[in-house]
Amino acid sequence: MALESLKAEIGLILEMFSNPPHDRYELYVQLKEKLNDMRVFGMTPPADLLEFEEALDKEFAGQGAAARKR
Repeated sequence: MALESLKAEIGLILEMFSNPPHDRYELYVQLKEKLNDMRVFGMTPPADLLEFEEALDKEFAGQGAAARKR
C-alpha cells in the first residue's frame, strides 16, 4: 500500500512539473488543488508541502484582506 501511495504522490508531482505555474498565485492554486486531491483519496500529503501551503495561505490571506480594504 505504501508503494502505491508513493507512486500516486510522484505522479502528482510530475503532473505539476508538466504544467508549470506562471506566477506565485497560480502555484498556490495548483498546490491547493493537488493537496486536496491527495486528501480526498486518503493520502497523507508530505509535511514540507503542508508547511509551504500554510505559508502561502498566510501570504495570500493577507493580500485578500488588503484588497477588501480598498
